[in-house]
Amino acid sequence: GGHGFGMRAAGGGGMRRLVVWAWWTVGCTGPTSSASLPAVPTAPDGTPVVAAPWTAPDPATIPEGPLGDAIRDGRAIAMETYERLPEAVGNRLHCSSCHLGGGTVPNAGPWVGITGVFPEYRPRNAKVNVLQDRINDCFERSMNGHRLDADDPAMVSLVAYMTWLSQGQPVGVSVAGRGFPKLADQPAPDADRGAAVYAAKCVACHGQDGQGTSGPNGAYAFPPLWGPKAFNLGAGMARLDTATAFISHNMPLGQGGTLTPADAVDVAAYVTRQQRPDFAGKHLDWPKGGKPRDARY
Repeated sequence: GGHGFGMRAAGGGGMRRLVVWAWWTVGCTGPTSSASLPAVPTAPDGTPVVAAPWTAPDPATIPEGPLGDAIRDGRAIAMETYERLPEAVGNRLHCSSCHLGGGTVPNAGPWVGITGVFPEYRPRNAKVNVLQDRINDCFERSMNGHRLDADDPAMVSLVAYMTWLSQGQPVGVSVAGRGFPKLADQPAPDADRGAAVYAAKCVACHGQDGQGTSGPNGAYAFPPLWGPKAFNLGAGMARLDTATAFISHNMPLGQGGTLTPADAVDVAAYVTRQQRPDFAGKHLDWPKGGKPRDARY
């Protein structure tokens, strides 16, 4: 990033079950011929994708009691991360700065279905990661901060929230729109042209200096994109292809899909080449190979 509590997700349940059945049949027994079953699409990491549309559950349906309290706390942490966890967050970002809507928006790092794809092997650390590992990656990199213990109340709340978001979603299958789907045909980047795109499309929210803008209460209304309060060099968003995908699908905010592929990759090149905090553990990444082409180190 998928996850569930006995409450049915809205819409598409029958289709999801059908797709999971087909994936399980192909994966376990193999088709009797190449034309027996259609190929199941896969995410960039090779995980089968459920093509059926999905809808994030309504916060009004969060249950009462201690479990519901943890889910609500996790949602609040996602929306106000640095304010609620100042000891763990070293910049001025929220989880929802990248995982829009608190992880409820397709093509913007949704957490819907995320518990169902963990544990998973990740080449970056060449280990099988559980969901808590992936969350801590974000704290160390995107938040330029520190890891949480597995039993830290904040970690428990985040996992509870992600699990609630994932109710009714299949296990072992990525939902459509997981992560930031890459562009099929990405043009060559031009960072100088990207500076002009940034001035025309991004300055109003993120500022001429890329430091974001604050609301009336002093909290960031729009996040910093570079500088000391932004994500560090080890974050996925510091990579050209990831930033291009996020920008193409989601920016300007509320106008996702309006930039041309050239605009998206050019402004991504401009933003990712700006100064940002270093990541001390970068020398440990991809120990068994598999470094992506757009890695910054």
